[in-house]
Amino acid sequence: MGKEQTLPLHAALGCIFLLVFSTLFPSPSSAAALTHAEARFLMRRQLRALSENGDDLPDDYETKINVPFKFPNSRLRKAYIALQAWKKVFYSDPSNFTGNWVGPNVCDYEALDDPNVTVVSGVDLNHQDIAGYLPVELGLLSDIALFHVNSNRFCGIIPKSFSKLTLLYELDLSNNRFVGAFPKVVIEMKALKYLDIRFNDFEGALPPELFNRAFDALILNNNKFESTIPDTIGNAKASLLVLANNKFSGCIPHTIGNTAGTLDEIMFKGNELGGCIPPEMGLLQNVTVLDVSKNSLVGPIPKFFSNYSKVEALDISGNKFTGFVPEEICKLPTLNSFDFSNNYFKGESKVCNPEARKDVEFDDRKNCLPSRPNQRSSKECFPMLSSSVDCEKARCGQSSEGHKHDNKHKHKPPSKDKDDNKQSPVKPTLSPPKAPTTPSSQPVKPSSPPPKPPTLPPPTQSPPPLPPSPMYPPPPPPPPVPSPPPPVFSPPPPVQSPPPKTPSPSASPPSINLPPNLGFQYSSPPPPVFPGY
Repeated sequence: MGKEQTLPLHAALGCIFLLVFSTLFPSPSSAAALTHAEARFLMRRQLRALSENGDDLPDDYETKINVPFKFPNSRLRKAYIALQAWKKVFYSDPSNFTGNWVGPNVCDYEALDDPNVTVVSGVDLNHQDIAGYLPVELGLLSDIALFHVNSNRFCGIIPKSFSKLTLLYELDLSNNRFVGAFPKVVIEMKALKYLDIRFNDFEGALPPELFNRAFDALILNNNKFESTIPDTIGNAKASLLVLANNKFSGCIPHTIGNTAGTLDEIMFKGNELGGCIPPEMGLLQNVTVLDVSKNSLVGPIPKFFSNYSKVEALDISGNKFTGFVPEEICKLPTLNSFDFSNNYFKGESKVCNPEARKDVEFDDRKNCLPSRPNQRSSKECFPMLSSSVDCEKARCGQSSEGHKHDNKHKHKPPSKDKDDNKQSPVKPTLSPPKAPTTPSSQPVKPSSPPPKPPTLPPPTQSPPPLPPSPMYPPPPPPPPVPSPPPPVFSPPPPVQSPPPKTPSPSASPPSINLPPNLGFQYSSPPPPVFPGY
């Protein structure tokens, strides 16, 4: 490529090393927030473009585009067209990050499948506070292995043309303002292993086929997903599964036991799940983080919890559990924190007392424990303690007496307290590409207010982090964008995506050898350190 028009290497259009640039020179946190009117304007712009051109790309699309430059190969030409089309639909670029996106020298980087060809192999615009949408032309970036746009203000939907990104290994769209149903196009990306779409406005039900894909990490928290959790969750191969802070209802599927051996961290926190914890969860012997807090789960604490010999963080707070908290759980060898507050336990082992051990953080507040401070009143405790739930007989959504629970109207899950905007004690940890190891930090314990005294038998429902067995770092500053879900403008996710692996040769993705630094030197934005995850 000619030197007279060569761009600085660190500023090359969408090159994989953009993460280094965005990490060293982050955009100011004081950037103006995107208003609801502006977000709607951007979405309308995208929808108009999609209605005119379709949401996919014909195979020969790039040949019809006139480009005033010559390129060493057609793949760089396609990348140039894609990135220029993207820059054209940016509504705001506060730090002028794309100011030098000019000229033909898109990138000087080896192709993943041919060391003699230069291509754009990755896009990372994390934390640049850029507002805009994703045009269909991005489907021309068929050589990229990672696409990271964490913590920006992108709106609209994910175009179907993303299915052409056949080498894409990591997709991080977290902390933006994407909308619509779950983007099914990601299921068509055969090489995709790491998916993070947390903190957006996706809604509706999860497609059952999502869990049939061999993802290493699925991070879907803080959206507006609802309905029940598909039974196909038992087919999941992910080590990290985060469904927290959505609107899932019903029971935790019994098929969850089929994930034994692969699932290490699971978060169901902050949903509308009910019923008893299924006995099949006892098969998850490798679990290090389990968070089912702030749901409407009922029954006694499962005995199989005492078999979780590797668990580090266990949070069952904010449910309707009753009975006794046994010694075996509180003496688990790797336990760092156990939160069983805001339930209706009437007894606890002495070793579960918060003053009993200094090496483990226990929280027993807002229960029905005699001689313990900060407990519920007898008026709150009596209705729950006078009725019993037999988890061996009760069906999902029913108590042992056969009273059907209406999760939406009769028994609402405990109200989410203000502490939900703080860091949760249970945090998931991803193996990010940045470093092969994941840091750990002490959990910060939020206190949750007691749920309103129920007037009917206990409901039946339940949920779960990084962040994380390893816990997340301190919570980030207040969100720059006051939009739903609170657009938390947080630091790069505390945990990062797993290092890209060599996709197995198949009909879809060609056999490739990833550069040794991909995923370590240029890691995916660990999902933003969000309140609660």
